Amino acid sequence: MKKLIITIGLAVLSIVAFSQDKLITKSGHAKFFSHTVAEDIQANNYKVISSITLSTGELIFSIPMQSFEFEKSLMQKHYNSPKFLDTKQFPKAKFKGAIKDMSKVDFTKDGEYSVLVSGSLTMHGETKELTEKGTITIKGGKVSASSTFNITLADYKIAFAKGKPSTNIAKTVEVTINVNY
Repeated sequence: MKKLIITIGLAVLSIVAFSQDKLITKSGHAKFFSHTVAEDIQANNYKVISSITLSTGELIFSIPMQSFEFEKSLMQKHYNSPKFLDTKQFPKAKFKGAIKDMSKVDFTKDGEYSVLVSGSLTMHGETKELTEKGTITIKGGKVSASSTFNITLADYKIAFAKGKPSTNIAKTVEVTINVNY
């Protein structure tokens, strides 16, 4: 009986330790911004799912592409259409990677840590490797992460072939990610 209680106790402790090693959010924020002479386009998405494994620095992001909200309904219609992002066929963008310089981050100490994140981004059926700067912030035991970087749409085979939308969106868009775990 004593062995059973000890075994159960150790199992509970290992589950608690494991769950504290991985932080998850389902309400992260992704924003993209496009600037052209014709107009600026910005869209926000507050349904970003992300996890971070504290012991390894592994990061995973899943972004439901139809959850981006635009100021103008026509922009949203163009964005989701088969002629541009085709969000019915490609419903999510996914990033899987890791913090390259984990030794810089002390998850037990409040602070702002500049890091490099490297991994693969899959969007619109295309996967590309990327390395970008990010910030991990620890405040009162809470962990948040942020990054701003540029994506060249053609790298992911995203483009309007012709017509007005093709001149109204930049060839490279700025993406900002903010998550609170």
